[in-house]
Amino acid sequence: MRVTVSDAKGQLTELVRKAEAGEDIVLTRHGKAAVRLVPVGARPSAADRKALLDGVCTSGPLSAAPGANAARSQDFLYREDGLPK
Repeated sequence: MRVTVSDAKGQLTELVRKAEAGEDIVLTRHGKAAVRLVPVGARPSAADRKALLDGVCTSGPLSAAPGANAARSQDFLYREDGLPK
């Protein structure tokens, strides 16, 4: 549904209800889409956030691939005496 900003002022409550119900509401200004009304999702609880972070922390090291040693990655820039090439 596309509604001009000036028309939306008079029917904001109804537009919010429709957006909460899942309808796509786009507010237009000068004939061009300006903003979209979307419902705000429920915030996850602290326990849910902690569980998510714990899962990421435990699965991260399992999927890490070994690579080159970063401590020696810039050696090609220097000569044997330690001075820049």
